[in-house]
Amino acid sequence: MYEMMPFTRSHGVDLYRPFRDLEELERSLFAGSGAAAFKTDIRDAGDVYVLEADLPGMKKEDIHIDIDGDRLSISAERSAVKEEKDENGGYVRCERSYGSFSRSFDISGIRGEDISAAYADGVLTLTLPKQAKTVPASRRLEIQ
Repeated sequence: MYEMMPFTRSHGVDLYRPFRDLEELERSLFAGSGAAAFKTDIRDAGDVYVLEADLPGMKKEDIHIDIDGDRLSISAERSAVKEEKDENGGYVRCERSYGSFSRSFDISGIRGEDISAAYADGVLTLTLPKQAKTVPASRRLEIQ
């Protein structure tokens, strides 16, 4: 259980660490917003891979899947406005949310023309059929 504890080398001494402190500040500001990317799971289901991407709150129209050669890109963009007004019509709270997400995947072993996609309950599911493995033909060479 001891190995699961976070490790720090401060030994009780408070050191001035400007760069580490800035990195921690950046993580705390952007970690919960999902600004970097969305989470995906990829399963091997025999002759296909199944990619599941969590995109909660997105509309199907805001999700774009592009294939360029051996690269599959998933991008999504969200823009939401929530306003709460008091009885006089003034703002009590106004929250605006905007997010742009993008991930790319190598699909060099996938039949790109047979990829299918579905979106339900905030989860994008891609079915990625594997390319058939080619078995080299065997033959005997004659010695001359």
